[in-house]
Amino acid sequence: MNRPLRHIAIFCGLLMLALLIRTNWLQFARSEELSTHEHNRRVKIAQFATPRGDIIVGGKAITGSKAVEGTDFKYRRTFKQGPMYAPVTGYASQSQGMSLLEKTYDSILSGQDERFAFRHAKDILTGEERRGGDVVTTIVPEAQEAAYKGLSDLDARGAVVALEPSTGKVLALVSTPSYDPSVFAGNSFKEGDRFQALIDDKGKPLANRPLRETFPPGSTFKILTAAAALEHGVVTDVDARTDARSPYKLPLSSSTISSEAGDAVCDKASFKTAMQYSCNNVFLDAALKVGDEGMRETAEKFGFNEDVYSDAFGDLLATKSLYPEELDKPGTALTGMGQGSLTSTPMQMAMVTAALANDGELMQPYIVDSLQDADTDVLEQHEPRLMSQAVSEETAKKVQEMMEFTAKEGSAKRALIDGVTVGGKTGTAQRGNDVTKEVPYGWFVSYGKGSDGRSVAVAVFIDPTAMDISRSDISGGGLGGPIARKVMQAVLGK
Repeated sequence: MNRPLRHIAIFCGLLMLALLIRTNWLQFARSEELSTHEHNRRVKIAQFATPRGDIIVGGKAITGSKAVEGTDFKYRRTFKQGPMYAPVTGYASQSQGMSLLEKTYDSILSGQDERFAFRHAKDILTGEERRGGDVVTTIVPEAQEAAYKGLSDLDARGAVVALEPSTGKVLALVSTPSYDPSVFAGNSFKEGDRFQALIDDKGKPLANRPLRETFPPGSTFKILTAAAALEHGVVTDVDARTDARSPYKLPLSSSTISSEAGDAVCDKASFKTAMQYSCNNVFLDAALKVGDEGMRETAEKFGFNEDVYSDAFGDLLATKSLYPEELDKPGTALTGMGQGSLTSTPMQMAMVTAALANDGELMQPYIVDSLQDADTDVLEQHEPRLMSQAVSEETAKKVQEMMEFTAKEGSAKRALIDGVTVGGKTGTAQRGNDVTKEVPYGWFVSYGKGSDGRSVAVAVFIDPTAMDISRSDISGGGLGGPIARKVMQAVLGK
């Protein structure tokens, strides 16, 4: 063989070797990754090759599967009361992919989980069609409906979260405006256009406001400020007058902050009175005295500055609520009234309220109670888990005293329920640099305790941007209080 032919032969041999190495690397080293990749069409075909299992609320399926013809996908996902439950279920679309519980538990719902191997073998022998397992949620349908109707009737952008304080169960999770996952569950161009229209909608119907968006919490954060002040010994007697003047002069600044209740009511007011009338001066001064490190420490015990909330199943992924690092004195004071650079998800404020109602114990929130196979046999059962002892029982009970007084005698009266112990706190949060142009957010947090031992904590968030309402009528108590009351009634059977 002459020299040029020998070089060509060697080069061709190297190419073949490289091809063999590449093939083996793809087949063995990356086989798992490629076989489960979301853009692998075979994966999508398998996801919709058989009827998916269901997502269960209150013992009933809120999802389903419908046989279709003329496509690689044999079944199409259907949703019952889709807009109301979309923040819980997410979507399962042949063209757009999956989100939330549909995505997290796809292996269970599609029947591809390794725990179904024996059943699959049995189905092959018996000729039965494969079916996925079910995801049983903690949602209370009456509470979910009350929350969704309350926000929808206001025509508001908003969110509601309800938790069971003693366990962390999510009893309601609502976001408005919402969307119907059924309208783009298929694979047609028309459904693709519908999904794009939802993306382009200025109302952001695809947004999951309870978990994935953060806002300044406003005066609802004062319940955490009160807890921090009590826990760090800045305040010992909630009935004793303070030395906080109104209007309050921010440290290192010429700016002063007043309260809507007026200087006569709020000047040197006690903590209980300050909670009743939402006196800014008392909580600004308390946060300044606790200091940024003490405030941050307490906030983090309630869940702030955590990347996600998730239980053992990993079913709740949320945006981080932020108590900032290294605040100066004015910045620290402003966090005392829930403003400045402080941000929170509605879920986070529900967690704060639930922990205080639960005598300081913060339970890990979870929305999936159990996973079941096609025969309703339980594959996995959730067990409640303590997330932290956010504050002492003594501190929590003093904050409860203040919140219950605020519900009876203050701005949270709209949440009162006969025969139920109710504590509450309203909030109005300014946004933007020009507070005269930007309409504020409305917040409301509350808890209810029934005589039978049942309890519920609720956080309501309202963005009134799209509402036909005057600025003077925007208040957390007026807008959010009645919604929280309805949700608590639904949970407690009142």
